[in-house]
Amino acid sequence: MQRNYDRIDPEKYKWGIFYYNPNDKRAIVPKRNMGLGYTLNFAHPLAWVGIIGFLVVVVLVSYLT
Repeated sequence: MQRNYDRIDPEKYKWGIFYYNPNDKRAIVPKRNMGLGYTLNFAHPLAWVGIIGFLVVVVLVSYLT
């Protein structure tokens, strides 16, 4: 079961900035300070699919323009 305070637990962050929690089933989670937006859970495979997809689009757009 996901605990709400896991997202603010410093042990769940790699190098202090990348949220990495394999027990959290969400790919996108609120940031530590809720009013500042969302971040990716780098332990979730869908987060990596999103990052790679974004990079492919950026490279394609820059190549085609």
